[in-house]
Amino acid sequence: MANREVRSFCRLCMSHCGVVLTVNEADRLVAVRGDRDDTQNLGYACFKGLQAPQTHDSPHRLLHPLKRQPDGSFVRIDLEQALDEVAEKVSAIVARDGAEAVAGYRGSQGVINSAASIMLPAWLRALGSPKFFTSATIDQTAKGIAIGRIGLWPPGRVPFAQADVFMVVGGNPLLSIAGNGIDIRNPSKRLRDARARGMKVIVIDPRETETARHADLFLQPRPGEDVAVIGGILKIILDEGWEDKTFCARHASQVEALGAALAFCTPEYVRARADVAPEQLRAAARLFAVECRRGPVSSGTGANMGPHSNLVEHLIECINVVCGRFLREGERIPNPGVLMPRWPRHAQVIPAPRWWDHGYKSRIGDYGLLDGEMMTGILPDEILEPGPGRVRALFNHGGSIASSVPGQRRVVAALKDLELLVSIEPFMTATAQLSHYIFPPRMQYERADLPMFVYENFIYPEPFTRYAEPVAAVPADSELVDDWYVFWSIAERMGTRIEYDGVPLATRPTTEGLLEIVARRSPASLAEIRSHPLGMAFPGLEAYALPPQPGHTGRFTLLPDDVAGELRAYAAEPVDHCDILADGSRASHRLIVRRTRDMYNSAGQFVPSIRARHPYNPASLHPDDLAALGVVAGERIEIRGNHGRLIAVAAADDTLRRGVVSISHAFGGLPDDEKTVSAGVNSNLLTSIEAGRQTINAMPRMTAVPVNIRRAS
Repeated sequence: MANREVRSFCRLCMSHCGVVLTVNEADRLVAVRGDRDDTQNLGYACFKGLQAPQTHDSPHRLLHPLKRQPDGSFVRIDLEQALDEVAEKVSAIVARDGAEAVAGYRGSQGVINSAASIMLPAWLRALGSPKFFTSATIDQTAKGIAIGRIGLWPPGRVPFAQADVFMVVGGNPLLSIAGNGIDIRNPSKRLRDARARGMKVIVIDPRETETARHADLFLQPRPGEDVAVIGGILKIILDEGWEDKTFCARHASQVEALGAALAFCTPEYVRARADVAPEQLRAAARLFAVECRRGPVSSGTGANMGPHSNLVEHLIECINVVCGRFLREGERIPNPGVLMPRWPRHAQVIPAPRWWDHGYKSRIGDYGLLDGEMMTGILPDEILEPGPGRVRALFNHGGSIASSVPGQRRVVAALKDLELLVSIEPFMTATAQLSHYIFPPRMQYERADLPMFVYENFIYPEPFTRYAEPVAAVPADSELVDDWYVFWSIAERMGTRIEYDGVPLATRPTTEGLLEIVARRSPASLAEIRSHPLGMAFPGLEAYALPPQPGHTGRFTLLPDDVAGELRAYAAEPVDHCDILADGSRASHRLIVRRTRDMYNSAGQFVPSIRARHPYNPASLHPDDLAALGVVAGERIEIRGNHGRLIAVAAADDTLRRGVVSISHAFGGLPDDEKTVSAGVNSNLLTSIEAGRQTINAMPRMTAVPVNIRRAS
């Protein structure tokens, strides 16, 4: 029997590229290529996505449930027996310590799975535990804090397709393929097309990124000084009267107070603190606010992981507000939702909701919830700190906790302290090595799926959805599990009932049944969606920004008291604040993290072709910095900061500004462990989970970290 070809879409990241799969007579995945007939990604597919056959057939792939032994080794265990034992242990912990002693963590590979992505929080709710953590709260939660403090505009910002300007701060969407305001469906082509129609691009980043190479204006500040840069741009806009006066008069409050609070952000101050020339600062303000009239400023992890990240994001939203970069009454909302609920969107402000001020508060730090999630910055404390509600059992759904959460040594100590750590992982990651039970899941082409519905508006600018059928057979003699089944079966054993997306699960579901629930709001049935291999567009699913409701008086809050206090504290800092170490010495460099092109966070470390390209993650510096250190590319260097040290291989990178060292995140194994499949070093050996946490979201400092560098002895 000859090979056959099947259309599908990739679920390694949010881009969801349309692909053509080649499958052999044994239903094994042979090859993947971009689908040139795909209306969304137009044939684009990245290198890591094309390596799916190697991922599915990796010799490192886990094919059976495993149980850790007292000596740290693992033995194979029957699936149902493992679930029996886990349920029994959870029941004992809940009986002794209460439901709050059980927590869950969902990583990126847990959320990009439509049938399973909401099952972990649904199970925790059924159990009575609020302790749901995700990778999102150590990523870009400052965005949620900003709209929670400033207010919401239901129709949304001016979309990328209508923008005449695109400004991104600390983001590189052409490499990360993340929704930083750009169209992520074949982002390089979409950006080129947008520039061809006249859109201007402004990039602010310490590195001349792949996105920055397309910029009409590129500002290259010192890392960690985004408050000065964004505050300086905002001050120029307000001082010059370049704001949208009509929009501000109707929808914004405290415009004058914000201008007064930014008085310290003079061009001279910005040059001293961020090393951005006054003429560049003014050019950015003028290009964005005067020469262009539609299009927002957005940000990426660089702005959201550094010091003062909540303040940075608030000032970014202030620029959008004062320049009126939102859809107005009567304008079409690009994607009102296909799988998600659709609702009337009035062109009016929903006043700052400050969700975290209401409801459950954490026992550590008194932090509230954000979109139903607890703050990952306090997860180790929730495990290690004694007292009622201390976490004793943790379920990890597709997350690289031991590698990606800041302060690796404390994080690993916390994971080792648990009575029960359960991981749903296809490979023996650093987190899996510490787990008591490991459940290996089906991989993406072995399961049915829909797009990541909770983020469908970021993925598709127009109403669109698609279905992926299970194409590849699971490996012979394997015992894999549907991710969702782990949580449903434990709930069943414990006598609790899960409510899945508002629907009680009275009997054992199926993946198709769960997808039916997800798709129930769609204008087309799941069966109809399934019958369209290239996906379904819904051109008739139109929505428009409605007029303000009669009597509505809500306004954006540009300068709430806590933001005013943060601005005063920032202004009071020494200009060289980010260069001083705890012992009072001056740091030689600031560490920034970056993404490796062929990897999605830690995904890809077990793929031979990817590891051949990236056998380790070097520490990149400007060539002049290497020369000043007396180091040649390829030699080892020691990087030391307030919270630890590491040894890395030096590399030259002239896209970096001087005084910056850059290391890709999520590499490496456990601290001090040489016996690991993963190579490279973990940048979180230099970060802390405790020092410098932001208020509200407990966001740790993960970039712009002061360090000293020398040749390794």
